Amino acid sequence: MLGKILSVRHGFKCTVLFSINPEDGTIDPINQKNLPGLENLQSADLMIIATRFRELPDEQMKYVDEYVNAGKPIIGLRTATHAFKYEGSNDSKYKKYHFRSTEWPGGFGQQVLGDTWINHHGHHRFESTRGVINEAQKDNPILNGVKDVWGPTDVYGIKNLTDSATVLLYGQVLEGMKPDDKPLEGPKNDPMMPLAWTKTFTGTSGKTARIFCTTMGASIDLACEDLRRLIVNASYWAVGLEDKIPAKANADVVGAYEPTFYGFGKFKPGLKPSDHAL
Repeated sequence: MLGKILSVRHGFKCTVLFSINPEDGTIDPINQKNLPGLENLQSADLMIIATRFRELPDEQMKYVDEYVNAGKPIIGLRTATHAFKYEGSNDSKYKKYHFRSTEWPGGFGQQVLGDTWINHHGHHRFESTRGVINEAQKDNPILNGVKDVWGPTDVYGIKNLTDSATVLLYGQVLEGMKPDDKPLEGPKNDPMMPLAWTKTFTGTSGKTARIFCTTMGASIDLACEDLRRLIVNASYWAVGLEDKIPAKANADVVGAYEPTFYGFGKFKPGLKPSDHAL
């Protein structure tokens, strides 16, 4: 999924794109090779990306590449650290975006967002995540109104984040899958992994883009109001409107929100993008 910019609630147009089954037009996250509508990036002010292991055809991927190199802002959510995966037989001109690229070390995730896929630092499906504010950044406007970030996904391993990145939240591994579970004792939390950060990226245009990334962002994580608020705040910051971030941004859900728990094949089949229209 790629979101174009913010939300209609905040006065901006938002275009959401889905992986589509080309045979029947239904939303199909398992299809890794078809994400129509990417030409919308040509007029976008902000790209929010939450894809995983996509292998898009060049005629679609060119719009992502053009956007990445245009110096325009990007927000990456969770699996965006490994957003693209090109198999060995694929000779795409965009193969460097591959999450294990050696031509462009770590591909899109490491080069643009800050890191590629490393590992499940927390025990997947057994140890949930608490976001702990970096005290040195407690007055950062992106953290306005952000007090209680928790999600049932696990902390991701991070090892390549540049020293120039600004860590806003650290990921505390909890003993279990409930928000009131205790922090896990031992080396997993000593030190804690970066969970949300900002950085910059300069592409072929020579223009520098603002980047925000968090390794949270599965659908079930977004049930957390303060995580949603963090992303709203980051969206304002990304487009240069940090002075407009309120003390506590409205992060209410628009309409019903009933996310399925993460896992392969857990999506609701037969839906089309029009079924999500507000």
